[in-house]
Amino acid sequence: MNGRFSIAIHIMTLFTKAEGKLLSSEFIASSINANAALVRKELSNLRNNGLITSKEGATGGYALCKDAALIRLSDIYQAVKQQFILGQAKNLPNPACPIGRQINKHLDTLYKEVEDSLAEKLGTKTLAEFTSQFD
Repeated sequence: MNGRFSIAIHIMTLFTKAEGKLLSSEFIASSINANAALVRKELSNLRNNGLITSKEGATGGYALCKDAALIRLSDIYQAVKQQFILGQAKNLPNPACPIGRQINKHLDTLYKEVEDSLAEKLGTKTLAEFTSQFD
């Protein structure tokens, strides 16, 4: 899935541990050891999906917009998910082939089942529960 979920959960865990204090994108980027521009893009996405809030200005930053016990890991996953977790072929199969003309339909069904299982599993754990593993 290109690492977006791991970046997002890292960000959200930092916010949970910060207990309401505003964190700067530079601080978050230093924790992730990533480019601040990449982090700001993910922060914008998390804000647009209603998971975090931001405050502008010199004393500004980012924080959770609701209690971590109310945020499920599946909420974070849904915010960053871009494509099927198993990927998708870039080529179009041969429609004259009995397998080729049906493969995408059956793969789409399989991929949806896998995505649904993943979302269901992530839905069983809150951000607060995940964060409780950290010292």
